Amino acid sequence: MLTKIKKVKFQPEFKNPVYEVILDCPEENKLYIKFDYKYKNKTFMPSRVNYNKQDKGVKLAWYTQKVEKMTVQEFLGQIARKVNKKYNFQFK
Repeated sequence: MLTKIKKVKFQPEFKNPVYEVILDCPEENKLYIKFDYKYKNKTFMPSRVNYNKQDKGVKLAWYTQKVEKMTVQEFLGQIARKVNKKYNFQFK
């Protein structure tokens, strides 16, 4: 993963855990992602994406494919694993 986690807000108390992360990207770019984990589907779903203060809606594949060379699920999964480890959280 080329991005580095700069700031995290984690809300495990909701029905589906909510993650908000600010990432430092290559070439000094910033990426903000708000996403949650859907227990029913066992998938991560972005709900808000900003790249260099530009609203991208919920679209993240353009970044993960072009820069990270992985799928959105792989990318968000790696971020979630790091956050979960930091907060000692395990999915139900």
